[in-house]
Amino acid sequence: MADSTLDLLNDLVTAAKKAGADGADAVAVDARSRGVSWRHGKMEDIEGSEAEDIGLRVMFGKKQAMVSTSDRRLDNLRTLVERTVAMAKAVPEDEYCGLAPEDRLAHGPYPDLELYDNSDISAETLKDIAREAEDAARAVPGVTNTSGAGASASSYAISLITSHGFSGHYQGSSFSASISAVAGEGTAMERDYDFSSKRHFSDLESAAQIGTKAGELAVARLNPKKAPSKAMPLIFSPRVSKSMVGHFSGAISGTSVARGTSFLKDQMGEAIFASGVTIVDDPFIKRGLASKLFDGEGVAMVRTMLVEDGTLKSWMLNSATARQLGLSVTGHASRGSASAPGISASNLHMLAGSLSPKDLMSDIEEGIYITDLIGMGVNGVTGDYSRGASGFMIRGGVISEPVSEFTIAGNLKDMFRSIVPASDLEMRYGTNAPTLRIDSMMVASA
Repeated sequence: MADSTLDLLNDLVTAAKKAGADGADAVAVDARSRGVSWRHGKMEDIEGSEAEDIGLRVMFGKKQAMVSTSDRRLDNLRTLVERTVAMAKAVPEDEYCGLAPEDRLAHGPYPDLELYDNSDISAETLKDIAREAEDAARAVPGVTNTSGAGASASSYAISLITSHGFSGHYQGSSFSASISAVAGEGTAMERDYDFSSKRHFSDLESAAQIGTKAGELAVARLNPKKAPSKAMPLIFSPRVSKSMVGHFSGAISGTSVARGTSFLKDQMGEAIFASGVTIVDDPFIKRGLASKLFDGEGVAMVRTMLVEDGTLKSWMLNSATARQLGLSVTGHASRGSASAPGISASNLHMLAGSLSPKDLMSDIEEGIYITDLIGMGVNGVTGDYSRGASGFMIRGGVISEPVSEFTIAGNLKDMFRSIVPASDLEMRYGTNAPTLRIDSMMVASA
């Protein structure tokens, strides 16, 4: 076997073809991470990990099998090929399996998305970040404790080879800092958090800023009241509004659509959001947390308008679901080392609207500003939605007292059609949305 990862993967694919396979691909995922946790003024934990996983997928006609390993010794790799070939011959047929269409494969040169920062951040530096974040949180008046602070640095490399001509490799990195602060005493304690996660270490928000914000958020939640039980307007803060885009992405996943288990399965070309709402998946954002150069099958990625002016324009498809639906791949295949390609978005986001968050809520006489959602009460088949929540009352267009222990309920179809986005979109996560308004949802206090 050759020394480089791409050459090694090519040798695996070539060996599978020599064994009679009609098609094959091989992926390598190399990952490194280092992290520390800090609590009560001292180091709580330090950890590091390294992984070098290889996965081989082999196809005989409409049969396929996948086997993975973390052992790159020559004898083990020979066994890997033998096992995968034998399994592929023995499994039942899957009429939709196969490699991606050759004419859709990505080919370089690729844009420089600045996904990798080779800074070698020591455990000591990470410890200093976590300590500073906790110190800043504890310095906020009203903060009585923390659940700990953390800081981490990680990197990865993705390599993919297919038997029909694709070869690709890219690296990425991630740096993060976080803190969870506790305010109050006894049974009247409240908790909140803040964090920063970036591709480049130099882009991280300061630890002091993160700690201070977490502390202030926790203190603001003290002495919550009961929310009234009735239908009212809701404003979703950006850290929870992104969940609406997440529910949407699950509903347009080719897997759900092909199985008929999506509440949007018959809505292609229909207005599913309010006029003016646009949702984009953009893999090419520089330093984007979910940016990619190619998808999990080697397909060329493009900026995709999933919703335009409220209208559903595209599903998210890998090769298998595209075949099942009789459509073209969209470059949304995801890939691990031990399973067939799945489906995932890249930098999925709802575009900003024209109103500031303040203006968006200015005419709400009584409503709720939602800052946290609890539970998983969402039915992907029907769109029925019911989740625990907490936040702050809105009175006379202004954020007022904290409220907690209530449930919000509706149906995602109705919720999507009434969404109004604010102007404060920030690309802070892999999936992002600005502050959102939904004019009427049922609220029920515990």
